[in-house]
Amino acid sequence: MSTLTRTPRPRAARLLAPLAAAASVALLAGCAGTASATGVDAAAPAAESGHPVTIDNCGTEVTFESAPERVVAIKSSTLELMLALGIGDRVAAVAFTDGPPPAEYAGAAEGIATLSDKVPSQEVVLEAEPDLVFAGWESNLTAEGAGERDTLEQLGVRTYVAPAACKGDGYMPDPLTFEHVFASFEEAGDIFGVPEAADGLVADQRAALAAITPDDEGLTALWYSSGGDQPFVGAGIGAPQMIMDAAGLDNVAADVRDTWTSLSWEAVVEANPDVIVLVDAAWNTAAAKIERLEANPATAAMPAVQNRRYVVVDFPATEAGVRNVDAVASIVEQLGAL
Repeated sequence: MSTLTRTPRPRAARLLAPLAAAASVALLAGCAGTASATGVDAAAPAAESGHPVTIDNCGTEVTFESAPERVVAIKSSTLELMLALGIGDRVAAVAFTDGPPPAEYAGAAEGIATLSDKVPSQEVVLEAEPDLVFAGWESNLTAEGAGERDTLEQLGVRTYVAPAACKGDGYMPDPLTFEHVFASFEEAGDIFGVPEAADGLVADQRAALAAITPDDEGLTALWYSSGGDQPFVGAGIGAPQMIMDAAGLDNVAADVRDTWTSLSWEAVVEANPDVIVLVDAAWNTAAAKIERLEANPATAAMPAVQNRRYVVVDFPATEAGVRNVDAVASIVEQLGAL
């Protein structure tokens, strides 16, 4: 598992960059004495909230002079992180969510407006008068989507992408680990001026993860997300791999150096996984996937299908976020019940 260098607050501005890059920045900061290892100007007077904060986010530098107060959150992962940090009152609107939030956050989410079931247009986003667009995917911030980052910045709207979703060289976690996920919580805590809440969230999640005993049967698994003619599955460096590793499962697509990949059904049959992890989404349910597996003569002959060795994960838990640890615990529990 890769590790991250954590410096005193304000925290590292590029938390998901490779460790070597973080170390080199720290070395330069120590020699120059004018900038910290975090990428935040050490000479600038710090407000009580820790602002201003400058972040290198997926290769785009973003400066927060103060903590954002009106946020458009795109994707469930961003909304749920804000709810977990206790700042749901700063969410002006949401869009492109993947389902209802967990029960413990349902009350805090009540009354938050939904802009769109898909990626909202820039016009719709601006109508919400946000000071920040918090995006779950880089692809949310395009001319065809919520708006390009430069354009929104010129309009006075900051943009921030969940760091685990960065795709550029030096920014995409390879592989994603829980250290990356926890570091992203801490970075959000700095941006929103609630570092103590982020510390508490990370401490709780670390404890919950440490309390899980992974399955020790050496089972192989296919992470089946979507697809009919060709299954779309969890590959070797993203959240599915991270979750399966923590649960004690051996991913049959682990050798594919990507977050997700497409496989042929022939490849699935040849891999013959012991267990099939089914992603449950409103638009592509676990039940529908089971029907597909049992209707296909090739996959219907697989022991995992014949013996219904399925475990189910909700779609929002499949992206880096506050649900990942619970997903590990749920998988281990379901494996024990098989």
